[in-house]
Amino acid sequence: MKRLHVHVAVNDLDQSIGFYSALFAAQPSVVKSDYAKWMLDDPRVNFAISARGREAGLDHLGIQVEDAAELQEVYARLRAAGSDVIEQGDTACCYAKSEKSWIGDPAGISWETFLTKGESTSYGDGTGENGVRIRKSASCVPTAKPQPASSCC
Repeated sequence: MKRLHVHVAVNDLDQSIGFYSALFAAQPSVVKSDYAKWMLDDPRVNFAISARGREAGLDHLGIQVEDAAELQEVYARLRAAGSDVIEQGDTACCYAKSEKSWIGDPAGISWETFLTKGESTSYGDGTGENGVRIRKSASCVPTAKPQPASSCC
């Protein structure tokens, strides 16, 4: 069964751990000096935060799978999406050993697809995601006209 992955960059890790622990009614399953992760079952999500010098806000989204067959299924979906796929393969990222690929969506959000294979003692270098960000920023994407502010979603 697949799990949605959400990664948010934060300015204050401790404050954010407190906020999200209260929101999810659960403590993180992983806490490092610059990173925390909740593996939630309701909703089924891998929610991670990090304080690693990026602008605060949504960092990237992803789909975490449980086995190699699911990974190949989602890889086929990435190829069908029609954007450049960065196949990172086996890597260390977010204190885990994984096999993963990256793609950028039309709005510029980085998406990863991954199968976690174990723990890692280092965060990793972010080469796959950085590759998506570089490709997206180098492309000519028209900017949307600003819309008036609304008091409602």
